[in-house]
Amino acid sequence: RHHALHCLARLELDGLRRREQRLHPLPVLRRLAAPFLRNLCDLHRENVNLAILDDVDVVYVDVVESQQRVKLAAVPGQRLPAFCTASGKAILAFLPEENLKRILGRGMPQRTQFTLSSPEAFFENLHHARERGFAISEQEYEDGINAVAAPIFGGERPIASISIAGPAYRLTRERMLELGPQVVKTAREIAQEVEMAENHPFEFRQK
Repeated sequence: RHHALHCLARLELDGLRRREQRLHPLPVLRRLAAPFLRNLCDLHRENVNLAILDDVDVVYVDVVESQQRVKLAAVPGQRLPAFCTASGKAILAFLPEENLKRILGRGMPQRTQFTLSSPEAFFENLHHARERGFAISEQEYEDGINAVAAPIFGGERPIASISIAGPAYRLTRERMLELGPQVVKTAREIAQEVEMAENHPFEFRQK
């Protein structure tokens, strides 16, 4: 069963890759981001994820697993609702209002007692994410799981997000607020690498 689900996730990711290449080369993004994801995981010993927005969901395009005994199970291709995940909110916080209204129009089901299912709470949470530069999710998608994420910008728009996720007892609110600026810094470094690759594609292909 696990193998079948993993294969389905990979097939879905391949489809996303083909669609995303019309806007941004996803394999290039994954390649450029990979060392930054690994470094962040090594430093903080929690899962680090690279995600893109697809309709009203986020999809993991790369996952670096923690070496901790207790860690999250995540795979590339995994799809999660954007409105209640740090990876999703990090992107949504910097999108035009009409995009957010479309998200709300598709529903915000209560997944846990902590899910922000009212538009007022959702928009207030995104406001704080914009002010800080990073989003946090406190057991909003799944009980016992927290995450902190920052957007990766391509020009003026967010093209992806990078997140640190882990058990809530380790990744407390205080810890997430502490890690947030480091996640933002890493996201900016990835964005700079992407911009350089776009401006000097021949040099990048030679690496």
